[in-house]
Amino acid sequence: RRAQAVCIPSIHLHMTAATMQVSQKDFEKAQEQLKLLKVDPGNETKLELYALFKQATEGPCNSPKPGMLDFVKKAKWDAWNSLGNLSQDNARQKYIEVVSSLVSAESAGQKKDASPEESRQDGYETLLVTTKNNITKIMFNRPDRKNAINHKMYREIIKALEEAGKDDSTIAVITGNGDYYSSGNDLSNFGHTQPGAMEKMAEDGAVLLKEFVGHFIDFPKPLIAVVNGPAIGICVTLLGLCDIVYASDRATFHTPFGQLGQSPEGCSSYLFPKIMGLAKANEILLFNKKLTAAEACAQGLVTEVFPDRTFQKEVWARLEAYASLPKNALAASKQLLRSIDKEKLHAVNSKECEVLKERWLSDECMNALVSFFQRKSKL
Repeated sequence: RRAQAVCIPSIHLHMTAATMQVSQKDFEKAQEQLKLLKVDPGNETKLELYALFKQATEGPCNSPKPGMLDFVKKAKWDAWNSLGNLSQDNARQKYIEVVSSLVSAESAGQKKDASPEESRQDGYETLLVTTKNNITKIMFNRPDRKNAINHKMYREIIKALEEAGKDDSTIAVITGNGDYYSSGNDLSNFGHTQPGAMEKMAEDGAVLLKEFVGHFIDFPKPLIAVVNGPAIGICVTLLGLCDIVYASDRATFHTPFGQLGQSPEGCSSYLFPKIMGLAKANEILLFNKKLTAAEACAQGLVTEVFPDRTFQKEVWARLEAYASLPKNALAASKQLLRSIDKEKLHAVNSKECEVLKERWLSDECMNALVSFFQRKSKL
């Protein structure tokens, strides 16, 4: 009997330790899963998770009660305090269960929302890339930054164009998420560069830009821009390399190169005069003239303008009709049209990148960028 009395607790302790180890591992996994959720679970659930996390890691509430007017801290304190003497093991288990239910609900919702013929491509942080009805849609997805293009987004667009050029879609579409199509180059790309590293920044930036624009020049299928809102800088100049440009009537088009001490890119120094005539192109590329959607259409940069209230419905109905056409015939025709200027476009792209590299290293450009960041900091 004594032997039994000694043996049973030791087995019990061993099993409890193993259970706690597994529970801790699952707890850490749940924390990682929570970070990956795309749908906000709501304030009530977030408070519950906060309280369970504190209980699981620190035990019962041990902090002083916040003042009545500190609403956020008080709500957190109340949620944690309401758990009383719930054990850390049980709090950990409850936390895992809540996260698991959120993951399951989101997964079920995604399956329900996606049609069998629609697929979303993973591996992108700054874009939403989907394929449906023979259309690959590349959507700029930094709405909180007005879809400004940072270095990561440049590389992800390159990747998306490479994949869209090889997939089974008939056409590719570029558009923006939110109110803006894109505010162009994210000037914070320049804001974190140390003075001694400017030459390397300019060299690397020119190489990346040349590759980026080159992918638009070489894209093998019809490429259509769906301009859902204001477009600035490189996202305007690239429109000349798209085969069709549809715009909402609330879209505007602005290339403020002069204000920033920079110069045109995206082959616009060649294509814009060809599209709209030299005088009109000079107003836009040299003197920063902002165009309305109607003006851009009248000058040939935009194919057609649609009322914003019906923009998405009308445009996507038309795009689906285009995507039902013979895929290989469209690609062959696109290549025939592009081949006339392809060598010239690559030469223009190289020259524009060389000039831009010089501009980025100039005092004039530096002073313009400093002024920009100073104005921004005062807002």
